[in-house]
Amino acid sequence: MKFIETLKNVWKIEELRNRIILTLGMLLVYRFGAQVVLPGIDADMLAQFAGKFNAGGIGGLLNAFTGGAFANASVFALGIMPYISASIVVQLMQIAVPYLQKLQKEGESGRKKINQITRWLTIGICLVQAPSYLAGLPAMGVPAEAFVMGQSFMFYFSSVIILVTGTIFAMWLGEKITDKGIGNGISILIMVGIIARLPQSFAQEFVSRVMESNGGLIMILIELVIWFVIILLSIMLVMAVRKIPVQYARRTASGGYEKNIFGARQFIPLKLNASGVMPIIFAQAIMFVPSAVASLSESDFAQGIQATFSDIFGFWYNLVFAVLIIIFTYFYTAITVPTNKMADDLKRSGGFIPGIKPGSQTAEYLDRIMSQITLPGSVFLALIAIFPAFVVKLMGIQQGWALFYGGTSLLIMVGVAIDTMQQVNSYLLNRHYDGLMKTGKNRKAVA
Repeated sequence: MKFIETLKNVWKIEELRNRIILTLGMLLVYRFGAQVVLPGIDADMLAQFAGKFNAGGIGGLLNAFTGGAFANASVFALGIMPYISASIVVQLMQIAVPYLQKLQKEGESGRKKINQITRWLTIGICLVQAPSYLAGLPAMGVPAEAFVMGQSFMFYFSSVIILVTGTIFAMWLGEKITDKGIGNGISILIMVGIIARLPQSFAQEFVSRVMESNGGLIMILIELVIWFVIILLSIMLVMAVRKIPVQYARRTASGGYEKNIFGARQFIPLKLNASGVMPIIFAQAIMFVPSAVASLSESDFAQGIQATFSDIFGFWYNLVFAVLIIIFTYFYTAITVPTNKMADDLKRSGGFIPGIKPGSQTAEYLDRIMSQITLPGSVFLALIAIFPAFVVKLMGIQQGWALFYGGTSLLIMVGVAIDTMQQVNSYLLNRHYDGLMKTGKNRKAVA
């Protein structure tokens, strides 16, 4: 009843209702585009090709992020991933390029220029990825007969334009959802693409367990319980913070500061996993390099390397994968959590950490705390990332369904769901006296 009442409250707020409807409409357009096959390709002959990406690998990752559009050779085959890649590159360049650092400090105007640079870089990445994708279709299993008009120059030219336009349109949809809808648009597009594969993966697991008498309903129930526990642990990882107490000096009537114990006391929340899913994405990109390099040689050693790093559920693959995640977690946290800037801002605002001198000692203290909490956070992140391999080896779960037990897919779903729910809650709290509390009383929305 409480949940139903909350849904009614959501629907009563006109602005929130319009934002939700707009978001759902944009997502419907995106999902429709994911099913539209590129002109010149026979859609009926892509079924066998699409089946190659149910078990993971780099193709499975891209197919998951695009909601099956990658395997369908649709107009959204590249999805939003070129924009994600461009965003990562620009974010890393802000550390070394003075011009981008200057833009970062200019506030809203600088942010708009950085977004424009990201958009142009996205187009550049698409112009590289689109021909590579089209040229790689035969190597990935698409028969020559599927290309109705052949692989002529006109086919490549028109398809590249369509793929680039599809990515730009998906990027536009994401930005409109962010501005006019609810939640982070780019993240929601990725989450919807991942969730789109969930029913099919679960149906395949259900058929394997029940219809083929491979454990029955009891195993399905156990798997759902374990999945629920992993989701709870992922929520804890995303939400966990270390609160650093901060004491602010009380401002006197003369405009100066009077340092005493009666000043305002607040906290600096340092996240246990400040890097999000970026370490997994970086590590996963690196993990496909050995296999790609080894494929260039026909020696037994190279073939062994290729086989080892092609099995995403194998022991050595996951061991190296976990180590890379821990390393990248420290690296990405170091470049995204500016402890020196935090200490300077704290000093300028008249704040200090009790027992720690403002300035360099505060920066060193925050850096030491971040190093301490990043270790368990990185290990926990690595365990969640490789957990699909455990359920495949120990429980015999279908590989497509196992991918939802951890890794990038699960963390993105959890993170986006939490972010969207927090935005919905903020609207409810602004329109109700006590928000979602049981004792809350409805009031008329403020015009």
